[in-house]
Amino acid sequence: MPESLAILRRVGEILSIRGDRVGKARRIAAAIRDSGEYGWVGIYDVTPEEIAVVAWSGLAPSTKQSEIVVPVLDPERGTPVGLLRVESDLPDAFGPEDRSRLEECAAALAPFWT
Repeated sequence: MPESLAILRRVGEILSIRGDRVGKARRIAAAIRDSGEYGWVGIYDVTPEEIAVVAWSGLAPSTKQSEIVVPVLDPERGTPVGLLRVESDLPDAFGPEDRSRLEECAAALAPFWT
């Protein structure tokens, strides 16, 4: 899956850049959005008290047809620390390859919360 390798490499590059957290999240969301036919990508913080958007890329579809939400887990505890939410205006937009790619992206995002 060369596409998966490219987006994972890009996520790693963005995470390694010095800069503000929201700016990094925006760049990561845009890179993930550009990796597929996705209309909108959001990155969220997850705490026991709330789920809060950190950044997003794209315009939310006027009529959301498909959505996938992938948890980002703390690698040590296995508890959710974030969410990756992707939307498309296409029906049935997320096949097994998309799901796998987005799960890999969520795992690669774990350092964002450390």
